[in-house]
Amino acid sequence: MYDKGLHDLGDGCHAWLQPDGGWGWSNSGLITGGGESLMVDTLFDLALTRAMLEGIRPVTDTSPVRTLVNTHSDGDHVFGNELVRDAEIVATEAAAALMTQEEVEGLAALKKLPGPRGDFVRKVFGPFEFEGITATPPTRTFSGETSLDVGGREVRLIQVGPAHTPGDAIVQVPDARLLYAGDVLFIGGTPIVWAGPVERWIAACDLMLELPVDRIVPGHGPVGAKPDVARMREYLVFVQQEAGKRFEDGLDVDAAIASIDLGEWSGLNESSRIAQNVVNVYDHRDPDREPANRLDVLGRIAALEGFTV
Repeated sequence: MYDKGLHDLGDGCHAWLQPDGGWGWSNSGLITGGGESLMVDTLFDLALTRAMLEGIRPVTDTSPVRTLVNTHSDGDHVFGNELVRDAEIVATEAAAALMTQEEVEGLAALKKLPGPRGDFVRKVFGPFEFEGITATPPTRTFSGETSLDVGGREVRLIQVGPAHTPGDAIVQVPDARLLYAGDVLFIGGTPIVWAGPVERWIAACDLMLELPVDRIVPGHGPVGAKPDVARMREYLVFVQQEAGKRFEDGLDVDAAIASIDLGEWSGLNESSRIAQNVVNVYDHRDPDREPANRLDVLGRIAALEGFTV
């Protein structure tokens, strides 16, 4: 177990952690240098982001936030952006394209769905308030790699998506041997491959394992290190192999999901995300296949969670 709130990681770096790291309970980061700060991601709604901004004031009162980096476009990492809108906001071009008001309104609408899918969404997203959020996209975008100057210290941004989402990036602080991984790392929870292909996410894990870092702040879960990356990589390889084998055997996607024995992975939180992960493998293996939409996927996950008519 780990504590909610501000964690001093040393070397002028911090993490704002939100147990238990499940759906929507994401992490943020703060990197200081020369009397200013760079924030890594905001939170899922305005109330949570306001509470975080208040909680980090012991740092930001003397090192105000001048830059915000969004590691990707998911709402639990960007919906609080409007509260930091005076900062320069940076993200990949692919992430920026998805940070729209339609995304905000779409999530708000999901909470009003009837039936099992709506019941599941209300269970996992019930604590969050999406009404009244104004989408606040980046003011600066990049592709590939770029470096930012935070009061004289270098911070590297490395695009690794599409993986979890189309525009994932990781944030490396070389002089602290620290990495903020966004949602290309889940610790204690099951990763979910929204974009993929899964092979690109495995490649992102390989990159993280090669970087000269000692500590890694995941998008969800406690602060970890390279063994946590290696462990998640094993899960992704498991998905790649098991779903791929069933695709080659001609099983339809629902039969594939039902037939996979998660074994050692069944103890991970949100293990029902296997539904989307299998769907993603099938979508990429067969370009002519009608891609599953988000509502279909939620229905499959809800069924695995026991939400049925």
